[in-house]
Parts: sequence; C-alpha cells; structure tokens
Amino acid sequence: MKTMKTKLVVALILTGLLIVALIALTACKKKSEPAPSEQIEEIAAELKAVEQTICPVMKGPIDKNIFTEYKGKKVYFCCDACKGKFEEEPEKYLAELPQFKQ
Repeated sequence: MKTMKTKLVVALILTGLLIVALIALTACKKKSEPAPSEQIEEIAAELKAVEQTICPVMKGPIDKNIFTEYKGKKVYFCCDACKGKFEEEPEKYLAELPQFKQ
C-alpha cells in the first residue's frame, strides 16, 4: 500500500513540474517577427512618409499624369508649366520633395 501511495505522489509531482515547465516555456517565448499584417502597415507608413502629394513649384496638389524622372525617382507636378520650371533648375526644388529627404 505504501508503494502505491509513493508512486501516486511521484506521479503528481512530475505532472506538476511538467505543467510549470509548459507555462514557463509559453510565457518566455520572444516575439521574433511582427505578423505579416503588421509588416504591411509598417511598410505602408514608410511609403506614405516619402509619397509626394504637393507640387514642388506651385505648392498645389499634384497630377499623377504629369511627372518627370530625376535621379531615378519620379517627381510629380500640378501642371506642365511647373514641370518645365523644375527641369530648368531641379536642385532649387529638391528640399520640397519627400522622396529626396533621407
């Protein structure tokens, strides 16, 4: 009878230790990478920060159909006249362009 009680006590102790170990393992897991939806949100926020929405010449809203490429990046304008002014002196307007701020 004593042997049966001893086995039962040992089994209960081992079960308790196993539960404690499982709890410790699940609580100590580090978050290795953000979930894909979080990564998409982070990328979208970064893109928004460098997205040009204002014409660098007239400071009005841009027309995505009117643009030129400068140093490998698209620069958008509100009208063709602004595009021409930019092309004459592009360095004059770079401070206004988020895609060149980095």
